[in-house]
This record gives sequence, structure tokens and C-alpha cells, in this order.
Amino acid sequence: MNVARIDPVAAEPAASDGGPPKRILMVTDAWRPQVNGVVHTLERLTENLAEFGVEVEFLTPNRFRTLPMPTYPDIRLALTTPRRVRRMIAESGADHIHIVTEGPLGWMARRYCLNRREPFTTSYHTRFPEYVTARLPVPEDWTYRWLRSFHNSGQGTMVATQSLADDLAARGFDKLRPWTRGVDIAHFRPDRKTELDFPRPVFLCVGRVAVEKNLPAFLDLDLPGSKVIVGEGPELARLQAKYPEAHFLGHRPNDELAEIYASCDVFVFPSRTDTFGNVIVESLASGTPVAGYPVTGPIDIVGDGVGGVVDEDLGKAARAALDVSRDAARERALRYTWKACTEMFLENIRAARTSAGATA
Repeated sequence: MNVARIDPVAAEPAASDGGPPKRILMVTDAWRPQVNGVVHTLERLTENLAEFGVEVEFLTPNRFRTLPMPTYPDIRLALTTPRRVRRMIAESGADHIHIVTEGPLGWMARRYCLNRREPFTTSYHTRFPEYVTARLPVPEDWTYRWLRSFHNSGQGTMVATQSLADDLAARGFDKLRPWTRGVDIAHFRPDRKTELDFPRPVFLCVGRVAVEKNLPAFLDLDLPGSKVIVGEGPELARLQAKYPEAHFLGHRPNDELAEIYASCDVFVFPSRTDTFGNVIVESLASGTPVAGYPVTGPIDIVGDGVGGVVDEDLGKAARAALDVSRDAARERALRYTWKACTEMFLENIRAARTSAGATA
């Protein structure tokens, strides 16, 4: 099966027999103080849902005692019981439950919904099987089987890109629903460009400094000028020691980050496992072309050559991106708005609840 074509411009929701839910409970194992695409998306979505008159409550690890995730201590896992989670969900008064992640809280919320025959939706944010295999000797097929049982039991799984939807469908995932992402085009914009004290051209990468981001694929490239990494993570110290010629800037405030995006020549996205890549559209909005592999994320956003270049030879893509129009990069980013993202999210919930026979 294939999901309906994912078009970030298609902002108007289809007709529905019922209105949107008034109160949504988001169950997520990923939350502050984590800095990643999932948390950022949830924060911006919540802001925009308020404009539609929809209130959001979060059930996150911050409400419980936690322990560090093995191999990734920055991620905290909730220590709680199904009974306590069941009580908190019931007390939320939500008329729809959206399960964001497949962690402990996500599985407990799924159990609650199935036992109560309560319709729920999920979203697929992370290529968790590839993430696990990069750290442990666990075959990807095993983890995909586990995730398939999780997501297929709901009334809809939201995915950000067409290539991801096609891949998941081929693996037996069903009820896939399109849900693209947005970018703050008023914050990330070309006129924030400043002079950087690095030899030109400047090749930039922004994101979590972790093994799944495949940063050595970028740092090993033979490129002119400078390589700049913005972000923190468990691999930071090791990569700093191995690549002393690169510039590791660590975490940067949002205003400074916008200036860095706009001031670099090319944004290089070496990840092969992301499901979208919010940083891609942030760079495009800043007028900085993108280079990446022809995989989920880059191929969906700039695979047609507008705003960037994708190639299995990442160095070739990075050098070619130097010639991409910065105006075209900005124009491509304008297709991705948080309003469209929010409308698609709400329409997915309406469709899911209708398919479950619920009154929206």
C-alpha cells in the first residue's frame, strides 16, 4: 500500500463529518530538556493548535522518576506503572490520544487505549531499528516487527515524507497518514547573514552529535574551506579529538543559530536514518543550499535539485551545492509552514476517529 501523496502545500483539510478534538493528550517519551526534532515539532505544533482552539496536555517522563537510556544517557526513560499511567490518562479529560513515541510511556498508553477501545493515533519520528542496530547486535527486522505491532494497532500512523511512507508500507505498516513539518520563515531568513571567521567556503552541519547522525561521513570529506558542526551529544568529545581541523561550536542559542545558517555556504546533511530533518528546512529558509544522500528527508525535500543536491557521493553533492541558487533554497522552504503541518495533523485525527466509528 502507499500513503496518500505528501504535499506540504496542501494546507486545507478535507471535509469532515465532525469538528476537531478540543483537548488532545500527547504521550511522548521524548521531551525537554532533550533538544531534537521531535521535541521541536511538538512545541511548534502545540502553539499552532492553540490558534485552532485545541488544548494540548503532555504525558512525558518529566512527570515521573527516570533512568538514563542504555548507550544514550541524555535520554531519560520514565519509571512508572501501567496503573499510574492509566489513571493520569483518564484524569486528563482528553477527547483524543496521540502517541508520539514507542518508549515505555507510549506502550502503556497503547495498552490503555486498546483495553478501553479508545481510538488513538501514532507518529513515526525515528528510524529506531537502524538506531538500535548501530549500537547493539539486534537485527533490524526484529525491531521493525515490534514497531509494526505498535503502530498498526492504532487508527493511523503519521509520517513526514513520501519515501518514509513507501518504505514503511513495504514493511507491512498500514493506515499511514501524511504529516509534513514546518519552519519559522520569519526567524530563519537570508538577511541574518554575518561574517564568519572561517576560511571559505563554509560547510555546515547542525544536529545531535551522535552515532546515528553519521557525522564522520561529512568530516571525512575532502572539501575546500571549513567544516562547522553545531550541536551537542555523546560523540562530541570523540569527534573533536579525531577531527581537530573541524570547528565544533556546541549548542548555540536560536538567534545565533539563525545567523550561522544564513552565513554558511552549504548545509551538509550526512544522516541516512532521519525521517525528515527539520534542520534541512531551517537551512533552506536561511537561503543556504543543502547537500545530502538520496535518502528519506533530503530526497523528499530537495531531491528534484531545487534548493540542494542529493548524491551517493556526499562530497560531490556538497561541492555541487555551492552552485545552487540561494533564492531557490529560500523559495523551497516557503512550502513548509507550521499552519499546514497543524491542519494536516488535525485532519489525520478526524479521519482516524471517523474510521474508528468515533464521534469527532
